[in-house]
Amino acid sequence: KKISIVSLGNGPSGICLSYLLSGYTPYFKRHSLHPHPILQRKLEEAPDVSILDQDLEYLSEGLEGRSHSPVALLFDTLLRPDTDFGGTAESVLSWWHETDRAIPHLVLGRNPPGGAWHSIEGSMVTLSKGEWMGLPDLQFKDWLKQKRRGLRNHRATAEDIAQYYQHYVMKKGLQKNFRCGTVVTSVRKVSAKSISCHVQKDLQKSDSFWKFDEESVEVFQVDGFVKTVEGDKEPFSVYAENVVLATGTYDSPTWLGVKGENLSYVHHQLSALEEAVKNNSIGITSDPVLIVGAGLTAADAILFAHHCSIPVIHVFRRRVTDPGLIFNQLPKMMYPEYHKVHQMMKEQSAACAGPYECYVSLPEHHVLSFGKDKKCIFQDKNGCQKAYKISMALVLTGSNPNLSFLPNNGIDLAMDSAQPVNSKRNPIDIDPFTYECIQEKGLYALGPLAGDNFVRFVQGGALAAASSLLKKVNKNPP
Repeated sequence: KKISIVSLGNGPSGICLSYLLSGYTPYFKRHSLHPHPILQRKLEEAPDVSILDQDLEYLSEGLEGRSHSPVALLFDTLLRPDTDFGGTAESVLSWWHETDRAIPHLVLGRNPPGGAWHSIEGSMVTLSKGEWMGLPDLQFKDWLKQKRRGLRNHRATAEDIAQYYQHYVMKKGLQKNFRCGTVVTSVRKVSAKSISCHVQKDLQKSDSFWKFDEESVEVFQVDGFVKTVEGDKEPFSVYAENVVLATGTYDSPTWLGVKGENLSYVHHQLSALEEAVKNNSIGITSDPVLIVGAGLTAADAILFAHHCSIPVIHVFRRRVTDPGLIFNQLPKMMYPEYHKVHQMMKEQSAACAGPYECYVSLPEHHVLSFGKDKKCIFQDKNGCQKAYKISMALVLTGSNPNLSFLPNNGIDLAMDSAQPVNSKRNPIDIDPFTYECIQEKGLYALGPLAGDNFVRFVQGGALAAASSLLKKVNKNPP
């Protein structure tokens, strides 16, 4: 056997890709009716052809929704036909396990299957509705029912989701493709000839996936190490014709780049606040906690502090009414707690005391410096400066992917190759119907790296990549 595909990252994108590469094949379910009449007509044209083998561009034409990716909208609407309108129509897909279509592949990840969901505080409630966190052909709500739990306000906790992803991998028999506790340190293109003969012989002797065609001129060399139970690091090298980047963006929190940001009371992760409350170093009588940022993680921190009656100073650069602010895009009914944070941000600015105790909002301000004496200096849009004494600071302004294992940190692959890769502002440049990198053939990018930021929409990327990889690999049979 020859390994064709290595996926880096074992979160929802990596799991979904593994499912599709393991021979699980979606077909249009006979006699089912999709609420989108044009799509229904297209699906009826080739009912015996798997969705993976159809023209994804043709099928996804004309679909609209909350994602910029046509294939993400297509797969989502096949799995959850009218979910955005509150409907509960059944999926129009039926899944067949066609084992002869399976392609040997490896999924490498640091954590157990589920990726960053294992690093998030377990009691956190997810932004997305529970059913939107589900993977193909095993509904999240059915799994929760087995655990005899309902969904709170349709939403799930991070711990539920991490467990569900692990359960999914076991239930679908995918675990043989997963290698957990692995850290990849380098991905490089090498010529097949340059891999020394004895390495090739070793690879062929060992009962492994690797064999080479002389014709395949270039392959990817993936280097890294496995963390053993004893805490040692065992190095490994694998060679693959295709590499899928599905590492997400949870790795490195964004820094403000201001003076004093490296002082010990300045943190870049919400867990630091939870830790401080747990060991009683912060409480009701402390100086305020500074929270910088106006995204959902900042909101989670404010809710947590509010719940523990800890005073908060909240600093963010945007206006409260800015349409780009996530709170102005969320339906109030579904997200009452985030709506509450937004109310606080509006009504409780430093200029006028509002109804909420222990919270001050400073819109259109930015941090100038953190002092050794825990004095923090801010500036508003008019250049006016203020100083506050704080107990700790949480800078929660988003995170960047860690692509240090790629040449030049992967910058050459981005839409704007003068800037680092960023899921919101500068994703990797991909073909929208295959998710293959425009700048590097054989390399694919899924999930946030490709600009798909919600679990329900990362699955379309897996569909596009799997469809492309199946065509490639089956064209040159072993």
